[in-house]
Amino acid sequence: MKTQVLKAMDVAYLFCIWISGAAIFFMSLLIPIGVFARYVLGVGAQWPEPISILLMVVFTFFGSAASYRAGAHIAVAMLTDRLPQALHAPLAVLVDLLMGSVCVFTIIWGGKLAMETMGQTLAEIPWMPVGITYLPLPFGGLFTLLFVIEKIVYGTQQSRAVVTYDHDMEAA
Repeated sequence: MKTQVLKAMDVAYLFCIWISGAAIFFMSLLIPIGVFARYVLGVGAQWPEPISILLMVVFTFFGSAASYRAGAHIAVAMLTDRLPQALHAPLAVLVDLLMGSVCVFTIIWGGKLAMETMGQTLAEIPWMPVGITYLPLPFGGLFTLLFVIEKIVYGTQQSRAVVTYDHDMEAA
């Protein structure tokens, strides 16, 4: 059972990595298109900037989920490093519980925000509902929550081959 769960979480992790990578890739293509249109063609295209911002939001929320699983998230350890070693484990559990709480908040309220703004449209992109721009919040929160639960139940997974990109080790 544990093996199947961890393999499913590996797939979720790779999904987050690919979504984040695609978002940053397309964002890096759209920004030069906007600059080229404005300064070379003399036509200010309205759509590259809002779509690039949307892609940055996608990159942020899915990338943060992946980096949480990989143990590469921002962690300020100034306080915990000065505490006795006996307090490190209970504080790590507290941090995971607090992180899970933030994820639940993001899922619930981000989902409500997305649903309530589906009837509105962006001025620069009239075919796109505003709610679409908020969907990375609940989905990124959901993936992060899955990784938090995985960490609480199975421990940290930052040394798995899929996370360290050491696929030769996995084959061996």
